Amino acid sequence: MASDRTPIQVPELPESVADATVIALHKKAGDAVKRDELIAELETDKVVLEVSAPSAGTLVELSANEGDVVKADAILGYLGPAEAAPEDPDEEAEDEAAPSRASTATEGGKPASVATGDREEKPAAASSPEPAPSGAGNGAAGSPPPPTPAVRRLLQEAGLRPEDVEGSGDDGRIQRADVERARSDRSAPAASSEPSGSVGAARPQAHPADPGDRAERIERVPMTRLRARIAERLLEAKQTTAMLTTFNEIDMSAAMALRSRYKEPFEKRHSIKLGFMGLFVAAASRALERFPVVNAALDGEEIVYHHYSDIGIAVSSSRGLVVPVLRDTGNAPIAEIERRIRDYAERARDGKLDIDELRGGTFTITNGGVFGSLFSTPILNPPQSAILGMHAIKERPVAVDGEVVVRPMMYVALSYDHRLVDGAEAVQFLVAIKEAIEDPARLLLDV
Repeated sequence: MASDRTPIQVPELPESVADATVIALHKKAGDAVKRDELIAELETDKVVLEVSAPSAGTLVELSANEGDVVKADAILGYLGPAEAAPEDPDEEAEDEAAPSRASTATEGGKPASVATGDREEKPAAASSPEPAPSGAGNGAAGSPPPPTPAVRRLLQEAGLRPEDVEGSGDDGRIQRADVERARSDRSAPAASSEPSGSVGAARPQAHPADPGDRAERIERVPMTRLRARIAERLLEAKQTTAMLTTFNEIDMSAAMALRSRYKEPFEKRHSIKLGFMGLFVAAASRALERFPVVNAALDGEEIVYHHYSDIGIAVSSSRGLVVPVLRDTGNAPIAEIERRIRDYAERARDGKLDIDELRGGTFTITNGGVFGSLFSTPILNPPQSAILGMHAIKERPVAVDGEVVVRPMMYVALSYDHRLVDGAEAVQFLVAIKEAIEDPARLLLDV
């Protein structure tokens, strides 16, 4: 009965977001689901939203397909009582008839892949044109269900094939975490018993040596909504601001010595590792207090000054660059800053950030050094007026007190909107950060 059906609705979308794209369906009509079990994933231009079952039951209707664009509060499908979808009698009949099939029978009348519990031992009938029993599931046929479009995109971005990744989902389906784990395993140095000269020969080729038709070796993939939004905002920043960048370099000796000396007691006391980002956020917070115009924004003919510092931290995720915001960093201890950064990084990797955590920042820090960047010009994150770029730490010869010494140095860059921030203020702001990192006692003494 229709009254027994519970609607599954698109959740409330973030402010200024009109619709979302269905990027993955984890259930199909007829599936039994538990309360809060994941049914679908929706992608907006800011975050990925998960749609879960409002109650336990059976998915009796699914009105959306992967790739569909849906509005807020739209109906994705309906849940019925658990008994609404009884077992398929044809499936039971085929299970009973299985022992009579000489091509697939083993002990107990089950296919070999099920009887042995070993996915590698496939039934002899795998090459038979006879179709698999309906509802038997992909696992019984020896191959897991295909990955969702979202996971396929992650595989492509990671340069992996589905057969390279072991799935941990139902029936061996590949999940996001499986792709991240495989990517991490591949980037780690692998031990090999082969001679070093054979490493290059063992590397798989992306394409066969035969050139063939190049058109057949071109793949077109639509941009994700997040990537399209990033492109739009970067172009907006270049076209609507008078962006200028000033550079400096920081001797990281004192910061590295500080971290080396207090690394273990800090981690023991706060259960979090001491990194450099916490120091830079603290230094930037102090500098923003001294130079409030760097923390301001233009709104038409008005300048909006923020008497607080909400600093966005650029985080690389499998979907693209996201910038979660650390709130009120001027009053936060370094341990709390480090804890929040780690939390954001972990949830960004899993696509679990909330929309409120991605908006409202007054200043941004991006660290290209984690990827090996030595020098770059960061682009503004409108409507903010400035962004700080950190880079890799490299030992370089520098002149100190008339002598050439080798020090661990980092280039830093401050891009700013010259319509609002004068060059003198931008340079002094960057120098204030340099002084705080080179002499961390300044952060304690607030000088």
